[in-house]
Parts: sequence; C-alpha cells; structure tokens
Amino acid sequence: MFDFKFQPKTYFSEESTSGLLVRLHYPESTWGEQISIYAHHLEGKIQFEAVDFYGNEYLLYPSSTWEPLSFEDMIFLIEGMQVNQDGLEGNIELVLDGIPEAESEFYPQLKKFFSEKRKSFGLD
Repeated sequence: MFDFKFQPKTYFSEESTSGLLVRLHYPESTWGEQISIYAHHLEGKIQFEAVDFYGNEYLLYPSSTWEPLSFEDMIFLIEGMQVNQDGLEGNIELVLDGIPEAESEFYPQLKKFFSEKRKSFGLD
C-alpha cells in the first residue's frame, strides 16, 4: 500500500540549494526519452525544473512550493508535466508518450507506483 501523504522533510542538504528529485524514462517515446526533475531553493521557495537531453521546455504544476511535495502531489506533477507548446518543431510532443519508469531517492515508492501502473496498462 502506498503512503500518498508521505512528504520528505527537505530536498536539500546544508551545502546545497539544488538537487535531483526524480529521474524519468519513457520507453514508449520515439526517442526513449529521459527527463530529470530538479528542485532549487530560491528566495525561500522551492522551484521545480524538468530537464531533458534536447533542451525542451516543460511546464510543471506546481512550478514552485513553500515545502516539499507529498507523494501524491509528486505523482500529479509528473503526470501533469507538459512540453511547452510555444515554438514546437517536429513531433516533440511525442516525448511524453506512455507511462514513465521513475526513480527517486526522495520518493522511493515512485518506482513501484509507476511500475504497477505500467503493468496495469500492459506495458511491462
């Protein structure tokens, strides 16, 4: 059973103001896309950023928060992630095809959650 209310105490150590939260892999994507979601501590808030190899711009909701997200909210952030449609070229919107494989040291249950979801859709 998943603890959807689980919330890490922090994303940062005393020495860092940025950190990798989640690494996503989309096997069904045309390019087998990998996306990393980072957290940055800026002006008292936590800002979220999604980065891929191609430099695409992603829209995240929420884009910032005052405290770490709950497990449930992190799932919503991942599932709601979109490629910014302004200035798209080619078929870049196909990057987020399928259900991702996920790994996170802050949210260890993400791997199992998305693995079970992939299996329920016949993707593994």
